[in-house]
Amino acid sequence: MGFFLLILGVALWWAAHLFKRIMPEKRAALGDAGKGVVALALVVSILLMIFGYRMTDYIHVWAPPSFMVHINNLLVLIAFYLMSPAGQKGRLLSNVRHPMLAGFKLWAFAHLLVNGDLASIVLFGGLLAWAVVEVIVINRAEPEWTPGEPGTYGKDAMFFVGSIVLLGVVGYIHGLVGPSPFAS
Repeated sequence: MGFFLLILGVALWWAAHLFKRIMPEKRAALGDAGKGVVALALVVSILLMIFGYRMTDYIHVWAPPSFMVHINNLLVLIAFYLMSPAGQKGRLLSNVRHPMLAGFKLWAFAHLLVNGDLASIVLFGGLLAWAVVEVIVINRAEPEWTPGEPGTYGKDAMFFVGSIVLLGVVGYIHGLVGPSPFAS
């Protein structure tokens, strides 16, 4: 049952995010109510992924080496920075078209490096595949893109420090509800 819920959650995540791109007329017909529908679908998808992941039996696929924890943490820190407002307000990411999706892909990839069970491969691999497809779909729908005005290095520094703090907070909470992401 857990594996089914996990796959259903990942599929619903895909559907909710791609709804606007694949069926723009139907999404437009919903108007502002469509935002609520998509938000509800995303909340349900996250809950399905959490419960499905936690309910799925551990099926060993591979054993990641212990040093991968450090690589994972570094990649997640960079992912948090990419997903911060630095893409719009900083200078370093001002020429990156999809910094949040790049950060999401990096986050998912980092989790694949440290989790060698089937449920993790389905969850993080499915989310990584979604982010890759999302970038392709957006770029095909909107091939022209002009970067905004670059921000300041000060904003970049501020968002990077914020990313470090966020990594600590998320890591602490992660350790409370599951395995600690920090090497002991």
